Amino acid sequence: MKISIERGTLLKAVSQAQSVVERRNTIPILANVLIEAEGDTVSFRATDLDIEVVDRAAAQVERAGATTVSAVVLHEIVRKLPDGALVRLADDGASGRLTVEAGRSNFTLATLPKEDFPVMANTEYSSNFTANAPVLRRLFDKSKFAISTEETRYYLNGVYMHVATGEGGKVLRCVATDGHRLARIDADLPAGAETMPGVIVPRKTVGELRKLLDDDEAQIAVSVSETKVRFATPEITLTSKVIDGTFPDYARVIPVGNSRKLEVDAGDFARAVDRVATVSSERSRAVKLSLDEDRLVLSVNAPDSGAAEEELSVAYSDERLEIGFNAKYLLEIASQVDRENAVFMFNSSGDPTLMREGTDASAVYVVMPMRV
Repeated sequence: MKISIERGTLLKAVSQAQSVVERRNTIPILANVLIEAEGDTVSFRATDLDIEVVDRAAAQVERAGATTVSAVVLHEIVRKLPDGALVRLADDGASGRLTVEAGRSNFTLATLPKEDFPVMANTEYSSNFTANAPVLRRLFDKSKFAISTEETRYYLNGVYMHVATGEGGKVLRCVATDGHRLARIDADLPAGAETMPGVIVPRKTVGELRKLLDDDEAQIAVSVSETKVRFATPEITLTSKVIDGTFPDYARVIPVGNSRKLEVDAGDFARAVDRVATVSSERSRAVKLSLDEDRLVLSVNAPDSGAAEEELSVAYSDERLEIGFNAKYLLEIASQVDRENAVFMFNSSGDPTLMREGTDASAVYVVMPMRV
């Protein structure tokens, strides 16, 4: 194999591949990226056996071929090369070495046989559809903060993507919860997604997928089966196993009878919570909300470190209420609000609280209170 490729193009392709690679590997080949050159294209493939990413880039291919080399080392080399450099990669197959040349820099890297590289088996996908990048970005960005990190409840370690019935009919819905807070985000159902099986997309896959969704003009081809999900652009294909488990019936924890309504400027609220939480104890991070006629007082009382209080003007016309929350959870939920106002719906100090963005019913958040 012998190719020439522009440094910026190579860096983009290699950085996507190396981020999938696990740093601690018991199988040496999994630390490598598979480089395959043919025609005028070179592809970079990496996997951790659960996720596989293939990034294709245009290159000048003098000699077609394939090899595998350390993904992290190649990425570090390319990252440190000067902008605009032309990088030449050459592998003769016999020496077990890949040479990387750019200007006066010359590197020789150890390779492993391409035959040893595990390629994810092809799957028949029962559902195929196309979605705009901003739509998928909103679905996953607004829900991922609520993914559980508790390994024992592995079925909560991802975002549940499925077809559901919303207020205006069928929707594509993403839900995540860790038992303390929940995010439920809806989008218009893309054509072809009607028969899609519900799948739990793992946390790591959600992180890797985010890199495909930066281009607002991009169209993402989505393929779903019972065991795998694939997101693809013309340059990048991300394939992932889904979490083998049953996502809980989240509808049961979304309160429907909460009648006490608080309307507050989302930015002001988030900044006030952040300020008063400065003195809260690390363990509980509890913030108390005291609600009265058009008035909200946020307070923290931490015997070890001190106390804090801040008052906000709000729209609230119900009876007096005092309720406590974990400051981190409140901040994460408030930071999801794109619109000016956050609307909180309370029932009592011991019941789950509902939050939505203004009048938008397509994004709903639930947070459990805590004793303060």
